[in-house]
Amino acid sequence: MLSGKRVVLGVTGGIAAYKAVEVCRRLVDAGAHVQPVLTEGAERFVGTVTFSALASEPARTSLWDDVDPIPHTRLGQGADLIVVAPATARLVGSYAAGISDDLLTATLLATRAPVLVCPAMHSEMWEHPAVQDNLTLLRSRGVHVVEPTSGRLAGGDIGSGRLAEPADIVAAAERLLTAPTLAGVHVVVTAGGTREALDPVRYIGNRSSGKQGYALAAEALARGAQVTLISTVDRPAPDGARLMSVESAAEMEAAVGAVEDAEVIVMAAAVADFRPASTADRKLKKDAGPPLVELEPTADILAGLGARKRPGQVVIGFAAETDDVAANAVAKLRRKGADAIVANDVAAEGVGFTHDTNAVTIHVADGSVVDVPLADKRVVAAAVLDVVERLRKPSG
Repeated sequence: MLSGKRVVLGVTGGIAAYKAVEVCRRLVDAGAHVQPVLTEGAERFVGTVTFSALASEPARTSLWDDVDPIPHTRLGQGADLIVVAPATARLVGSYAAGISDDLLTATLLATRAPVLVCPAMHSEMWEHPAVQDNLTLLRSRGVHVVEPTSGRLAGGDIGSGRLAEPADIVAAAERLLTAPTLAGVHVVVTAGGTREALDPVRYIGNRSSGKQGYALAAEALARGAQVTLISTVDRPAPDGARLMSVESAAEMEAAVGAVEDAEVIVMAAAVADFRPASTADRKLKKDAGPPLVELEPTADILAGLGARKRPGQVVIGFAAETDDVAANAVAKLRRKGADAIVANDVAAEGVGFTHDTNAVTIHVADGSVVDVPLADKRVVAAAVLDVVERLRKPSG
């Protein structure tokens, strides 16, 4: 998603500097050419060797240890994006005041590329008026900020100021550098597996982790879409997405119905085909013997969307199979009235549920087929949305 883009990764002296290693790896995996720049403070927490091994070029640390007499200018002019993660209160203050006393701050002042600042510090520092005023000033100058989250901080404290997750930082970078091919388009993505209650404790469910749906939401956001994520998974939505949390197939049907006027709907969730006809109001006891559970079919959300599909709307379904994958996927495509079905063999190694990778075949209603070999689920998401974009283009 960042193929060929030159990213300067600035790392400053905070305990969260260890997370910058993961940011670096993810940027490289996304195709970026990454040049790390570490401050003197950063080297107290992380080593240059680690970044040099993971990045595209050796880590840089000083204005004075390079054969180039003006390294900050070269870095600033050559960058497509500068990411500072973590950004300490000192870095934020120096940048806002225009003080360039090291290679990183000098590079920030010597660039016209977009800058993404990711603050991380203790709660008291984060909430200090001086820090907030400096960030307000930087935002007014066009600097992009990924705000910290709340959670466990150094010393065992709990509060705001925790560095945003590396995946969210890289997603923000992708949004800044990815052409907004879906700008203004409302994309609905479903994710996770539904749970159909047997009693207040137990449920009938499946192994879906929701990772593919979340990757689709992140990719749609990177392409400029307005994203609604309907999820059964207990995890934060990608930054910028509207999250609708559901549990059962009935709840998912209602949530999808509330937004089915969207231009694009991607049904990546694993929706149960059956649910208990009745739910016990108390926990079923083992000593009472195995319960006799009568099942009834759940609503077929995808088929309903296919039947009501408006001109120009794109509806994508998923098919997790264990045998006769292609035949089952094509049959589902015809039966559901979708524009495409994304099929995978969940019995294969590294594919489908719980994995960070997937391998799929996209069967399109026009007869075309797109094969995506084993890859990160974000790569699969990109392939699915490439098909969506093609289907949205007027024919002829």
